[in-house]
Order: sequence, then structure tokens, then C-alpha cells
Amino acid sequence: QDAIERKEKRSETFKTAVHGLETHTPALKTEELGRRAPQWVRDKLVTMCMRCKEPFNAITRRRHHCRACGYVVCARCSDYKAELQYDGNRPNRVCQECYIFLTGHTVLEDREGRHKGILEKGAAEVSSRSLLCSSLQLLDKNGKAGPRGWFVIPQDDPLVLYIYAAPQDVRAHTSIPLLGYQVRDMAQSESRHLFQLAQSRQVFTFVADTEELKRRWMRAMARSAAGITHPEEEEEDAGP
Repeated sequence: QDAIERKEKRSETFKTAVHGLETHTPALKTEELGRRAPQWVRDKLVTMCMRCKEPFNAITRRRHHCRACGYVVCARCSDYKAELQYDGNRPNRVCQECYIFLTGHTVLEDREGRHKGILEKGAAEVSSRSLLCSSLQLLDKNGKAGPRGWFVIPQDDPLVLYIYAAPQDVRAHTSIPLLGYQVRDMAQSESRHLFQLAQSRQVFTFVADTEELKRRWMRAMARSAAGITHPEEEEEDAGP
């Protein structure tokens, strides 16, 4: 019975996990793992291993693709071999989760039972159930633009802004509680669409790609800052 429950748990995980945000390709179904070549997640969409969450670098932690699910993983998390039907049953490099699913073998490091905090939930998973998500830039205190990031306000945690380095990362690197902040509009500067979050001495300056996207983020952040978690609450407050 225990083995059956583990098998069902893995099946449910793969039904929703094996897909790529913004790839416009259908999800790989559980029963197709190993039988059909997956759509690989593009390298540039991730900055960390999609399994262990460790950041990639050019020397000690390089990118690899699991040949079963298409995830971008590090060498440690893809140090497994499994026969894949779509490749003539030849052994291929796969990630730990696919190895367990395809072979039925167990490994010493089993992280399936560990509860995932919100910072450890993947950007694709959170973005699919978000109030708003998109790419933005965050300026430093000197007004210098930093790297672009993927910003999300989740439906199940609508008072917090989560920031991912890339839209396929499996862990957010920081979060900003929005409650109590003021949202400020800023004049367009050098074709940059700027707005701010401010509270006491804490100020965050954002750059959006378009004026429309800037307005959408300002509305979403203002609702969260006011403690409004559902659109209907805003409509009731605006009534006579």
C-alpha cells in the first residue's frame, strides 16, 4: 500500500510539474515520460537547478537537461541513467525524480516529503495562479538599473511580491511584503516607465517595459498595499 501511495504521489507531481512557462507547448503527460522526447526548458529561462535550487555557474555547477522531462538541472541532480523508449531504450541522463519514476528504484536523498515554502515554489507554478506576473527591472539606490527579474503577486499570498531571477526558476530569491506601502508614479525618463513603492525610508524603484504594464503593476500593488485580496472587495469599497 505504501508503494502504491508513493507511485500515485509521483504521478500527480508529474502531471502538473513537467511543463515550461512561455514555451507554448503542451505539458508532457506522466504516461509519456520516456516514451516521447520532451520539450526542453530553455537554458536562459533558469538561473538555478530546477531540482536542488542551487545557482548555476560556469565552472562548478553547469547546466544539463533531463532527457525524460526536459528540466534544466545540475550535474549532481542528473547523475542518473534510465532507458528511454523514444531513444531505442538506450540509457540516457535523467534527473533523480524521473529516475525514480521510470525505474522504480529508490535513492538515498528523497526530498519528496519535504514541505515547500512559498519561496521554494517554482516561478511557473506560482505564475500560473497569480494576480499579476511579468518581467521588471529594479533600480538600486543610485538609480542604476540592475538585471531584469520575474515578479509575481500570487493569488494565494496576494499581499506579497515575489522576485525570481528568471521565469523558470524553482525558488524566489527575495520577497517584499506590500501591505502599508505607497505606490508612486514617476515621470518617464529616457523611455523608461518608472514607478515606486515607498514606506518610511524604504523605497523600491521599478522599470516596466510599457506604460500599460506600469499602470497594471501600480494598480495591483496599490490593492495589495491596501489589504485588498480580491477584485470584488475593491468594487464594494468603491460603492456609494
